[in-house]
Amino acid sequence: MGEQKRKEEAKNDFIFGKKNYKFMLIGFAFIALGFILMAGGGSDDPNVFDESIFSWRRIRLAPTLILIGFGIEVFAILLNPNKD
Repeated sequence: MGEQKRKEEAKNDFIFGKKNYKFMLIGFAFIALGFILMAGGGSDDPNVFDESIFSWRRIRLAPTLILIGFGIEVFAILLNPNKD
């Protein structure tokens, strides 16, 4: 009897709550947006140099978004879902 009750309790417990998963998805979206903004900027001809690889978007904005996304992910993992 005790073993069956323990199995039922273990089956219904999740590590993270709904709020944790929400923040994880938001953090993942920030990280994905950062990598999307960082992509591209290459030249089709290897003999031609393209200055767009040094744009503000690729050097400042994209890495900042990625770091913010990782910060949100850490917050989501450490967030206590049972706290009101």
